[in-house]
Amino acid sequence: MKKIFKKILPQKDYVKIPEDIRMAIIERSSKQVSRGVFFSTVIIIASFLPVFLLTGQEGKLFGPLAFTKTFIMAVDAILVVTLAPVLISLFMKGRFRPESANPINSRLEKIYEPVIRTCIKWRKTTIGINIIALLISIPLLISLGKEFMPPLDEGSILFMPVALPDISNSEVKRLLQVQDRLIKTVPEVENVLGKAGRANTATDNSPISMIETIIILKPKSAWREGKTKDDIINELNSKLQIPGVTNGWTQPIINRINMLSTGIRTDVGVKVYGQNLDTIYAFAQEVKKHLQGIDGVKDLYVEPITGGKYIDIAVKREEIGRYGLSVDDLNDVIESALGGVKLTTTVEGRQRFSVNARFGQDFRDNLQSLKRLQVQTPDFGPVPLEAVADIKISEGPPMINSENALLRGTVLFNVRERDLGSTVQEAQQKLDQMMSKMPKGYFIEWSGQYENLIRSEKTLMLILPFVLLIIFMCMYFAFHSVREAFFSLISIPFALIGGAYMIYFWHVNLSVAVAVGFIALFGLAVETGIVMVIYLNDAMQQLVTLKGNSKETITPSDLREYVISGAAKRLRPKMMTVSVSLFALIPILWSHGVGSDVMKPIVLPMIGGVLTSATHILLVTPLIFLITKEYELRRHGKIDVLEVKH
Repeated sequence: MKKIFKKILPQKDYVKIPEDIRMAIIERSSKQVSRGVFFSTVIIIASFLPVFLLTGQEGKLFGPLAFTKTFIMAVDAILVVTLAPVLISLFMKGRFRPESANPINSRLEKIYEPVIRTCIKWRKTTIGINIIALLISIPLLISLGKEFMPPLDEGSILFMPVALPDISNSEVKRLLQVQDRLIKTVPEVENVLGKAGRANTATDNSPISMIETIIILKPKSAWREGKTKDDIINELNSKLQIPGVTNGWTQPIINRINMLSTGIRTDVGVKVYGQNLDTIYAFAQEVKKHLQGIDGVKDLYVEPITGGKYIDIAVKREEIGRYGLSVDDLNDVIESALGGVKLTTTVEGRQRFSVNARFGQDFRDNLQSLKRLQVQTPDFGPVPLEAVADIKISEGPPMINSENALLRGTVLFNVRERDLGSTVQEAQQKLDQMMSKMPKGYFIEWSGQYENLIRSEKTLMLILPFVLLIIFMCMYFAFHSVREAFFSLISIPFALIGGAYMIYFWHVNLSVAVAVGFIALFGLAVETGIVMVIYLNDAMQQLVTLKGNSKETITPSDLREYVISGAAKRLRPKMMTVSVSLFALIPILWSHGVGSDVMKPIVLPMIGGVLTSATHILLVTPLIFLITKEYELRRHGKIDVLEVKH
């Protein structure tokens, strides 16, 4: 290797390069770099196509990342092609120190040269180790759980218990106070704010039986030693075991996102569709029975579609005729007593408020008081309401939910202490037999976060083959060789081994965030691989030029030495790329606070992949390149090189 460097660069402390040669070198290097930058930019943009096509909340979350990366690469490519050569021509003048004079680079070369020579000598062992590492990473990835998005710790808890549909206002108020006092007894809780029912708006359809309590936690530094958020939720859940109340635990932001995007306020929901509410409710109870006992299923309950209490007032038409009343007369009395009648309008500035009057809550809740409600007749004076109407309490649906013109019931549950994918997969296996017994017109559908997971997986799998085809075509146009493009493409999975090992040992589930991290790593690995092959081809071109002028035959030993020389040219910039990437990404692993839970799954594949990518591209890529050139030399007696026009 030292002999080759002596031929290429004079071994002096400083080298004086004539102006015409300096400009020729700049022009040649600019054309060479421009070619690599162009194809690298296209490949990175193409690798982000799956992110561009994501929809729903995952598209809104990761779309800006893909656009930012694309714009940065586009501007960077323009600057490299236009501004960089100008700056080089202005500032790179005078005498230059050779590459070997750099102490860091010379030490790296002293370490790198024996390693690459050993890999070339033991080429089968080197390739075998890579294949074994790749084969081991496949079952590791398969064994990982799946989820839509990493759980984001919002720093607070949303407690959503569901009471019986016929609960009264006074009882739900008392229940709120009891729950708030119990929650406040946990040392990690700072503030508690609970509400029942809904606001006075048509956009909120929450019944009075649905309670929402926001629990603000203290900073983690003030928590008891060894306590986690799951431990706090389990402790709160054990204290809040109230008869007739089904507990539910989530977080405020993700709860709103789930309700807006899927209509489900928990992680997963099983929607039961049909034509009859009673039959739907019976099937929903059967689904709940099958889901009980599955590991990871928490807060399981059936959304109540029966059990609501209604006051039915049936008019006795013969009696109202005897008393000289009409149905409208009776309706006016009932409306005034129960619903309220408008008395007047008050004016406050530009605002108008109606003043209504009705009987008090205690009177309206008492069936006997309603029966004694006085109705004024024209001839017989006041008579009790029960004399002209039958008053009774009957059961009915507290709320009728419909979707796609079909009645719907829902079985809701959260997933904790297990990944979403395997939990739902086990649940689906248990429900397969029940689904086959459902009559015509009745069926179930999975919703919630699992619905988003399936949608994102389909999008990524659909677009991935087109991305690989685009990248292969870019490599072909870059190398003008199907063989080199193919070998460069199949070497990429080996460079991604580190990402697989990293997320496995960090105990991270596969999610859209992890997929985005692998996509970013994929583009980076392809880019550095292309530049490495361009440097190796440049070394081959020097070899062909040298041997062609001296009319000597190229030997396998010449190929080996010039491949090592071409790989060594890429050593320093590759190490700089690895160092910059690691210095930028590793601090995220120690980050805390809101948002770090989503960033870590993106960063982990990139950190592990950058390390194995550097190792693979520095050691295995030159080896594969050497094998292909030796094959060309044996088969055709010559080697093909990527020509860079001067």
